[in-house]
Amino acid sequence: MLATTDRARAVWLRCLASAFRTALACTIVGCTTLYGPAAVQHHVAFPAFSYVTVILIVTDATLGDTLHGCWLALYATIQSVGPALLSLWLIGPARFTNGTISLAVALSAFVVAFPEGTHLIAKRIALGQIVIVYVIAFISGVDTEAIMHPLNVAASTAIGVLACVIALLLPYPRPACWELKQNCGRLAENVSERLNLYVKAFCAEDNALALTSISQAKPLTIAGAKLLQSIKRYQESVKWERLPLKFLRNFYLNPGERLQELEIPLRGMEIALTSTSSFPIRMLEAETKKVLVQLEEHVSLTLKQIKNCFPRDSLTVPESNADKIMESLQTLQATIPTNHEDLPSFFFLFCMKLLQSKSLAKRPITSTQQKESSTPCQKNGFFKSMWMGNWSTSVKCKRLMPAFKCSLSLGLAVLFGLIYSKKDSYWSGLPVAISMAAAREATFKVANVKAQGTVLGTVYGVFGCFVFERYLPIRFISLLPWFVVTSFLRHSQMYGQAGGISAAIGAVLILGRKNFGPPSEFAIARIVETFIGLSCSIMVDLLLQPTRSCSLAKVQLSKCFGTLSACVGSMSLAANSKTNLLEKQRRLKLDVSELGKFIGEAEVEPNFWFLPFHSACYCKLLASLSKLVDLFLFSADAVGLLEQESQKLGASWKESVNKLHGDVEIFKEMAGSLVKCFEDVTLLKSLTFLEKKLENKNISYDLELGKSSNWNIFKASSLKDDKIDSIISSYLQHSKEIVDKFHAADHEGERELKSQVVLCLSALGFCMSNLIKETREIEKGIIELLQWENPSKHINLYEISCKIHALNN
Repeated sequence: MLATTDRARAVWLRCLASAFRTALACTIVGCTTLYGPAAVQHHVAFPAFSYVTVILIVTDATLGDTLHGCWLALYATIQSVGPALLSLWLIGPARFTNGTISLAVALSAFVVAFPEGTHLIAKRIALGQIVIVYVIAFISGVDTEAIMHPLNVAASTAIGVLACVIALLLPYPRPACWELKQNCGRLAENVSERLNLYVKAFCAEDNALALTSISQAKPLTIAGAKLLQSIKRYQESVKWERLPLKFLRNFYLNPGERLQELEIPLRGMEIALTSTSSFPIRMLEAETKKVLVQLEEHVSLTLKQIKNCFPRDSLTVPESNADKIMESLQTLQATIPTNHEDLPSFFFLFCMKLLQSKSLAKRPITSTQQKESSTPCQKNGFFKSMWMGNWSTSVKCKRLMPAFKCSLSLGLAVLFGLIYSKKDSYWSGLPVAISMAAAREATFKVANVKAQGTVLGTVYGVFGCFVFERYLPIRFISLLPWFVVTSFLRHSQMYGQAGGISAAIGAVLILGRKNFGPPSEFAIARIVETFIGLSCSIMVDLLLQPTRSCSLAKVQLSKCFGTLSACVGSMSLAANSKTNLLEKQRRLKLDVSELGKFIGEAEVEPNFWFLPFHSACYCKLLASLSKLVDLFLFSADAVGLLEQESQKLGASWKESVNKLHGDVEIFKEMAGSLVKCFEDVTLLKSLTFLEKKLENKNISYDLELGKSSNWNIFKASSLKDDKIDSIISSYLQHSKEIVDKFHAADHEGERELKSQVVLCLSALGFCMSNLIKETREIEKGIIELLQWENPSKHINLYEISCKIHALNN
């Protein structure tokens, strides 16, 4: 209850602080444009875009984000205003027509959107400036000053940027390094609490106590993942706050990377506990529990020092105490477990030792790392690095389609906006410009929340104008509660960033300006123009990107199985196998992450006349694949440690490990063939389509004839628990034979080596056992998915595999 209250308080404080700084920046812009000197008001001719710049930069920003935003705004201005100034001066605003001005906007947008290295905020600001410069120049016609008009747009952007900087400095700065330190401290506490709960569950006397501790750790795991995301975000912002003074540089060093590494062993400990069939654990004795508690206290002490010490080089970890604890722990793993039910316990100890080694690891900042972490301005100069990053590698086919989509969307939005109402036409292009996405997104959902946010903000603005019609200064005060609301909207699942930002802009464009006509008329015009722009964006997405997210999810699922098959094939006890397995594991992790994005898009995608997306089934498959990613990582750690220890054993290890190679090969054969079957069947459009192709080509198949080539698939798919146990039991028996060849464990080095080998072999056995079990869970999910897509068919993976094999041969 206390943790929930603290979390609610933290969310409120964060939203209030963000709303206050946003309101302060908007107030600065409003005071400058409404009450500033006449010369300033003349040059800041587009206060609406000043407000847009503020919302784009200052929202949830730190001082580092704002300083970065200043450079991005400057770069965006040079990229958009410079060419626009030249175009207006050479062609002349009076010569443009609806078609030519839309074409000019589209071409300029393509130039901005095409480079891959340009930051998203810079692209949004540049695209917004393009719309303002060209469309308003066309609206004003001969009255437009070809030189001063683009410069006035640049001045309006500069006022917004300046307001952001001031708002982040008053009443006190919000440096990213401070936020980073706070989050690292919270993550250290989070890791310590989870570790305590996991050790408590491991030592529990019955199932109820163990399940209670595991359940208490689950919300902490979710909170830890969010803290890790925040830490990664602030680590980028910190780079823009570094000072050139050497004595201040150490203040900006952080233990974020080190804390992130501790997440991996904790995930393994959770997997071990959830895989344990019953409590108390048989191998535990009073001495064992005492040693585990000591180890947990030692890691917690290390975490406190990580939390409180800056920089991390200054850590003074009591390694002698840790060595004594590990010596005691080594006596617990004298022999390989003979029962596979004991494997989770040994895997838990393996993760505990991994956690302890990672918490003690010291990685001082080298000069190379300092160079890598310096800002772009410090390395090559900002613009040089920006242009080099953009154009040296940006000529890629994959960038053509997103840039063309952005260009066409913006051009059509401006064109149809001009056709509807020339006076307010830029409001159709501006929402498209400032909401450009960095990657593929759920088109209908994003357009929906943008429209809702625009309507909500506009209605609030009209209501505020009605209540405070005669009191213009009070309008700015009324923005503060609305910014609090929009801050919550941005962090909500319903509206997200797109809806929250649209709501904030909708209100400030009405409450922060004057002399734009009756608020109700402006509101209606802006809502209609926004609808035109969003409709054009949706239409272009449907025309140029017609593949539905659910189809992409299915293709990506098959791709994941292909990478998974490569991971299974990379498992080996041979030399240098860890590097190969880690490379495949990283690729699988990326593919699974991409699958998660497609599933998220497909869940909010409208079905129309298509088959509904089977979200529950895909989520189960995603969970199983994510677990497999972790298991392969632990397998790589175990294999790597075994490789290190085997060098101490010399030729005796090579002679003993041959039988283990055979067990691993049986595992690879079973799991790999089944995963290959998954890859094939998920690529099918439908079973009816497969049968028609077989019929059209007059291909007959025989289950008995196909059994020879697909026999491994049949054996793997029909594996019972006892058969899996027999494979693991064989592996454990051969591992025991290896360990029994060690001499008497009297010598300290011999005892440590034996303990390490026992833990690594047990961990590898646990990973193989769970890899097979998760593969069987995936099999159930694939059958459920195929049955969903083919409700009238009986699903038999072996039969389907034979048909595919017959068709391909």
